Amino acid sequence: MKVDNPSKHKIQQQQEEEEEEEEEEAEQMCRTIEVASVVDLSSQPAPVVTGDEVTLIPPLNFSMVDNGIFRSGFPDSANFSFLQTLRLRSIIYLCPEPYPEANTEFLKSNGIKLFQFAIEGHKEPFVNIPEDMIREALKVLLDVRNHPVLIHCKRGKHRTGCLVGCLRKLQKWCLSSVFDEYQRFAAAKARVSDQRFMELFDISSLKHLPMSFSCLKR
Repeated sequence: MKVDNPSKHKIQQQQEEEEEEEEEEAEQMCRTIEVASVVDLSSQPAPVVTGDEVTLIPPLNFSMVDNGIFRSGFPDSANFSFLQTLRLRSIIYLCPEPYPEANTEFLKSNGIKLFQFAIEGHKEPFVNIPEDMIREALKVLLDVRNHPVLIHCKRGKHRTGCLVGCLRKLQKWCLSSVFDEYQRFAAAKARVSDQRFMELFDISSLKHLPMSFSCLKR
C-alpha cells in the first residue's frame, strides 16, 4: 500500500509557487507586444527609390553583433525598408518611453515581436543600471527563437552597449575587448559607470542557457 508523503507535496507546492513568482517578476520587467504570425506582404511600406535604385538607410549606430543579432540607435520610418531586409523576428527595446505608433505599426505589419525593458537613461553620476532587467533581456537575446533580433535604445550607445557587453562576457571575451567595443560606439560619451557595471556583472546564473553564436562554433 502506497502512502502519500505530506512533506513532499508541500515542497512541490512551494517550488511551484516560487516558479510562478519568478515568471510574474520577469513579466513586470519586460513589456511585450504580440504580433500576428501571418504577415500581409502587400501592407508593407515600399522602399525609398532614388532614380532607378532602391535606397536602404540603416539606423544610427547600426552594426551586426553576431549571427542573427544586430544593434542600433532608435530606428525611424526612413530605416524601415532597411530593417525589412534583416527579416527580424523581434526587437529588444531598452527605453521606458512608449514605442511610437508608426514603429508599432511597422512591427505588426512585419510580424516582429517587441520586448521592452524600461531602463532609464540617466547621465553620470546618476546612472543606475538595473542588473535584473539586463539579466532578463539577456535571456530573451539568447533564445534563438527570437532571432533575428535587433537591440536598440535611443542612440545605441550606453544601454545597448551594456547589454552587448554582458553578452560578450558570456561569450568569454576578455574585458579589454569588451570595453574596446563599447567605446567604439559610445566614443566621447563613454561612461566609466557603464564599464564598471559590465566588469562586475555576474554571468554565473546564465551559463546554463544554450548559445549557438558564430564565435562559439569551431
